[in-house]
Amino acid sequence: MTKNRSIYILGIESSCDDTSAAVICNGKVLSNVVANQEIHAKYGGVVPELASRAHQQNIVPVIQQALEQANIGKKDLKAIAFTRGPGLMGSLLVGTSFSKSLSQALNIPLIAVNHMQGHVLAHFIEDENQQKPPFPFLCLTISGGHTQIVKISSYASMEILGETIDDAVGEAFDKSAKILGLPYPGGPFIDKYAKLGNPTAFKFTKPKVDGLNFSFSGLKTGILYFVQKKVAENPDFIKENLHDICASIQATIIDILTDKMEAAVKQTGIKHFAIAGGVSANSGIREALKSFETKYGWTTYIPKFEYTTDNAAMIAIAGYFKFLEADFSTKNVIATARLKVHEN
Repeated sequence: MTKNRSIYILGIESSCDDTSAAVICNGKVLSNVVANQEIHAKYGGVVPELASRAHQQNIVPVIQQALEQANIGKKDLKAIAFTRGPGLMGSLLVGTSFSKSLSQALNIPLIAVNHMQGHVLAHFIEDENQQKPPFPFLCLTISGGHTQIVKISSYASMEILGETIDDAVGEAFDKSAKILGLPYPGGPFIDKYAKLGNPTAFKFTKPKVDGLNFSFSGLKTGILYFVQKKVAENPDFIKENLHDICASIQATIIDILTDKMEAAVKQTGIKHFAIAGGVSANSGIREALKSFETKYGWTTYIPKFEYTTDNAAMIAIAGYFKFLEADFSTKNVIATARLKVHEN
């Protein structure tokens, strides 16, 4: 394949509760439309059945909008890239089924994309304001369902060096926020209030986990018991100390992440470090990673905010690289709820 012609790829993302479609041309984003599902907020978490129904309602108008914003027609598309997994099975099935049908109707290639690879490869979207990491580099992929340190050797070669043995960091943020009575999703609220508080006001125990693996279940339990004890002593404890509690929780989580990041650089000798995934939108984590450039001489790579949360631009760019290698899927490809970052 060659880059001398215009290669339009339609990306479709439906792994959780956001329906997204994007069009890229030779790696440059022409449109990236995301339809959020606000219905889950009142349940305090994503309800899979409601999510899949909402995807069915949103997918056609979202794709139509993406094509209109890109100022192209369906006949201009060279391939359809879609999220195969990991994610919620019902949500994945909507995107998978629609993508298969569209690719067959247009008689163009179908490209299955690993959602986690998409998060990593978002760093390679053609954007003058975004620096691309060189191979090999390390990437901390952090989201509601994943916490991993991955060695990226090429667009297609990714190796997990460490991952959570229980809960993901995004869940730790959201469950801590729930304990404090904050709305769902709570991670952004903890980030917001942490900026106003003292990160050393309260101390939470960091779990001890061998190697480059993570654990967050014990931290969640520790925060719960701490808050319950303090509220029993003073019913207004949360209200009076909310900013300091959030700052202390966020500081502890950042320490857990950065300890492992430092260990990964020491172990591999690779000093190019990127972050990816929904939790990489957290301002405290971004600031900590940026500080390592002067502290340790690393080169750090932080994606644009719109490419951190689930979006179809990252699926389209991953699909683009597969297109260049003619790495296409058959119509028999199936959605897979559980998929490691190195799997296709």
